[in-house]
Amino acid sequence: MTALLTLHAVTGAIAILFGRRLGRRAVYVAGLGPLVTFAWLIAEFGTILDREPITESVRWVPRLGLDFDLRADGFGALMLLLVAGIGVLVFVYSNAYFPPNKEGLGRLIGLVGLFAGSMVGLVLADNLLILYGFWELTTITSFLLIGNDHTDARARAAALQALLVTGAGGLAMLAGLLIVGHEAETFSLSGLIADPPAPSTALTVGLALVLVGAFSKSAQWPFHGWLPGAMVAPTPVSAYLHSATMVKAGVYLIARLAPAFAEVGLWRPVVVTVGVVTMVGGGLRSLRQTDLKLLLAMGTVSQLG
Repeated sequence: MTALLTLHAVTGAIAILFGRRLGRRAVYVAGLGPLVTFAWLIAEFGTILDREPITESVRWVPRLGLDFDLRADGFGALMLLLVAGIGVLVFVYSNAYFPPNKEGLGRLIGLVGLFAGSMVGLVLADNLLILYGFWELTTITSFLLIGNDHTDARARAAALQALLVTGAGGLAMLAGLLIVGHEAETFSLSGLIADPPAPSTALTVGLALVLVGAFSKSAQWPFHGWLPGAMVAPTPVSAYLHSATMVKAGVYLIARLAPAFAEVGLWRPVVVTVGVVTMVGGGLRSLRQTDLKLLLAMGTVSQLG
């Protein structure tokens, strides 16, 4: 699994650095990461479905509980199928969508490849702090992709708005993860779910901060405003990041933690209330749109709810 993350990083960097020479062939280079990940997942699917998670661990800073732990189980495989499978389709689409002589194509496609690797790492991470690291990498790559056309004032404004909203939510989430990990005396995600800490005021505060991060990432009310603006990005970017994958990171995190914490404090009432308000509000607002991408953006917000 570490090799898959390395492949995404290397191919994305190659596409960025040698984009002018590669031209539209940069799509094939950066697309290797999602393609190989998809093939690996298909090969390992039988083992994962037999409830035998695939794990990998690299010692890093053990005194801080910071080990590079990766784990692919059934739910992780489902999300990985989404990230890698749709990623392959997006790269195929990009090959036909972008003209061969498009300025900055290598940089754009390389960033999409790096984003794909960040999402793979987020899904496979079995350490709360490592998960947060990949979480913020998706925020940074999203910012660069939304504002790819730096001559467009709308693109720059939308990129900055997305960065501020999701970045601030990410900082709140980091504080929450630190509190939860301290209460549980472990930063292992699988260990946390298997043996959750006893309910306490500190744990409730930590989980509330984690929910803020999840809501902002998945464009839930009242943080939903950044997603329609992000649709200024090129269509393959909007389809992959802001409809299919990055915006589902918050949903993924809530679903991961729900078995252990759904009954703690206000978790269930807050999640249900925010989800219902976002679903109904986003659906009603989508009906008022006359721009197709904005209609799809608000529809996406509604379905995420």
